[in-house]
Amino acid sequence: MKNFFAFFSVLFVLTGCGNGKEDPVVIASSSGKINNLTVVMENDLWTGEVGEAVRRYLAAPVDGLPQEEPLFSLSQMPPEAYQGFARKNRIFLHIQKGQEPGIKMADDAYARPQKGILITGEDNEQIISLIDENAEKIISTFKKTELAEQQRRIRKSLKSDEKLEEQLGVSLKFPTAYRYAKETDDFFWIRKDIPTGSMEILVYEVPRHVIEKDTNIVGNIIEMRDSIGQVHIPGRVDGSYMVTESAYAPYLFESQIDGKFAWESKGIWEVKGDFMGGPFINYAVLDEENDRYVILEGFAFSPSAQKRENMMELEAILKSAEIK
Repeated sequence: MKNFFAFFSVLFVLTGCGNGKEDPVVIASSSGKINNLTVVMENDLWTGEVGEAVRRYLAAPVDGLPQEEPLFSLSQMPPEAYQGFARKNRIFLHIQKGQEPGIKMADDAYARPQKGILITGEDNEQIISLIDENAEKIISTFKKTELAEQQRRIRKSLKSDEKLEEQLGVSLKFPTAYRYAKETDDFFWIRKDIPTGSMEILVYEVPRHVIEKDTNIVGNIIEMRDSIGQVHIPGRVDGSYMVTESAYAPYLFESQIDGKFAWESKGIWEVKGDFMGGPFINYAVLDEENDRYVILEGFAFSPSAQKRENMMELEAILKSAEIK
């Protein structure tokens, strides 16, 4: 069985009346909430083993959240219902049975920007095999599209990052809804108040050896976070401060920010001496030219509320960073 990703662009053209010219059709703007994925497939496939395979990957829990939330909110509909406004959703997965096995991608097929993935197979087994073999690529493709959309929305109204550039040589694109909560020569704390709590961004630098002093990278990041929390992030009770939750080690991944190598960690923070906690995402970005790591962190405090979209916004902001 073939296992492939074939990329294609869908271009619609309209022949002008009487002038022999071709004018491009105006494609509508895409819509939809961040991380809402339309799944187009027959109802019997959705309720059976093919649908189970789709949900196993695309509705898997997001890493690093205190309560389980799915990677994507899935909205399934049969092909005959996928018409009109439904086609404007920014990301869609279309599964068809009874055709030659393969996976194809479509950019801006029905709206712009839009990313679609078509999976075909002669039977359930072929379709499930293609999903299993390509799940990581499918997830990263949709997530990249949603991060780009989140960043597009953020760019509509930007807060000045001049202070960050002057003190740390870091440019960061974040909305005017955020404010500087604390700033020193080498540490910045940026906050956005939300109805259920707050969203926080930290930007600072550490010498390279702080992260690389031994091979226990995740342990070194925890130690660094906890020391910064003790100095800069107090809790509500006197003497309390933010630390990394000790019950579970953070997830650790290799990543890139502004073309530079970065350690990405996701986990849970808590306050030592108080009852507070929530998710965090941390990037330790290697700045070889200046023999340092630039630390970019986002964390949310929103008790009893879902936090997937909060963390998505913070991730989009952190990934906009440029190291000068």
